[in-house]
Amino acid sequence: MLIVDDSAFMRKVLQGIIAADPQLEVCGEARDGRDAVTQNEVLKPDVITMDINMPHMDGLQATEVIMSSNPRPILVVSSESREGAEVTLKSLELGAIDFVAKPSGGIDLDMNSVKEELWRKLKMAAKVRVVRTATRSKVQQEVAASAPRIEPTSRSFEQSLQESRSNGSAAPASAPFRGSGKFPIVVVAASTGGPATLMKFAPDFPKDFPGTVVLVQHMPGSFTAQFSQQLSEICRIRVKEAEAGEIIVPSQLYICPGSHHMRVSPTGRVSLDDGPRIGGYRPCADLTLESAAEYFGPMTIGVILTGMGNDGAKGVQSVKNAGGYVLVQDESSAVIFGMPQEAIRTGAVDQTLPIETIYPAIEKRVLYIFGAAKVGAL
Repeated sequence: MLIVDDSAFMRKVLQGIIAADPQLEVCGEARDGRDAVTQNEVLKPDVITMDINMPHMDGLQATEVIMSSNPRPILVVSSESREGAEVTLKSLELGAIDFVAKPSGGIDLDMNSVKEELWRKLKMAAKVRVVRTATRSKVQQEVAASAPRIEPTSRSFEQSLQESRSNGSAAPASAPFRGSGKFPIVVVAASTGGPATLMKFAPDFPKDFPGTVVLVQHMPGSFTAQFSQQLSEICRIRVKEAEAGEIIVPSQLYICPGSHHMRVSPTGRVSLDDGPRIGGYRPCADLTLESAAEYFGPMTIGVILTGMGNDGAKGVQSVKNAGGYVLVQDESSAVIFGMPQEAIRTGAVDQTLPIETIYPAIEKRVLYIFGAAKVGAL
């Protein structure tokens, strides 16, 4: 492991924590981003722990250089502040694998409170197959240019819907709502590698998507508000952090607050619960998937993206049992195949796809829902 931090005291604290696990070993230290780039080329570490706020070259710049020239798995160790959340999420866009949030103060006792998370994520990062990524300027250009590239998908959806209506195989857009007040819901679960993946995936949803999207991403509560803002800047569908009691409506992407579990209430509203972790997770995607399946039934589409662990495996079984549809990201495009693989093992998965083709599969399923509603099959 290569430790990158401008604080000699913090480097010592991190070295002590890492050395306490017999499976981990520190091979070097760097005092700033420039030093990190040099040490990475010389030492070729299995994993880099990266601080953000450093002189000469900060952690964001160092991540950009390393991931575009000599990539290694990078675990960001950053502040939980609003500013820390913004730059940490940007580092994830640039190719960092995951992050550990420094508790307030950053003293020895505080860091020891996250040592098990640090150990776990370092071991996970060491197994990740990293690839060279674009520089930050190119990433920004691609994000800015994303709308023209995905516009045909939006038109294709509208054309497909119109063609289905003209052929008599689909209902008008309001048909699934009539009587039941329900419509298609897409519940997306993601963990490690999720932020960068979602920055590519979420912009595929058109502004007038005739269903609702709920995203459960494993991250601290102090990060999800910032993540909502960053997603809203590149998405055409409306994006917001979910609020307790609000009515779930179509053409909206809700992000579950990282500090709460989210359920769909029996009246079709957002229900938030700040109770203990379930299966090690808060938010727990299983709860969201199960409650969505209970309320929306066969109109539910479950999507499991990159992540470590098994969150979502129970939930997709509920979706399948309710007559819904389940999609998972394939191993070739997932940073960590853990969550998709555990979902596949349940036998409830309908399709395993690269991230680029998941939205078209969702679109196809939504068209099927409209057609089924037309003939009273739902």
